[in-house]
Amino acid sequence: MPTSPAAPAQRVVILDALNRCVATCEYCATACLGEEDVQMMAACIRLDRDCADICALTARLVARDSEHAKHVMRECIEVCQKCADECSQHQDPHCQDCATACRACVEACRQYLG
Repeated sequence: MPTSPAAPAQRVVILDALNRCVATCEYCATACLGEEDVQMMAACIRLDRDCADICALTARLVARDSEHAKHVMRECIEVCQKCADECSQHQDPHCQDCATACRACVEACRQYLG
């Protein structure tokens, strides 16, 4: 049985944060692949990809009002926080932007969960 639908404004906020995180993580992973020492960026790239995937899944579940959305969102918070922590260790602008987007997503997810 689906959960009760979120208010339209609340749904727009969470979907925007999730989708922005997907795009920023994908961009960060691609930019990291272009770094001179790609091996040093391996953990960042892996977390970027995981974060983008869990955010995309969470967005789809929220959009369809799935009964699994809130459960998956808790995992999304964990992965986004790990990605933010990793990216914040790198001074590259794409990593700093990614860390910011991940933190914003964590906050939006926490607010959505109440």
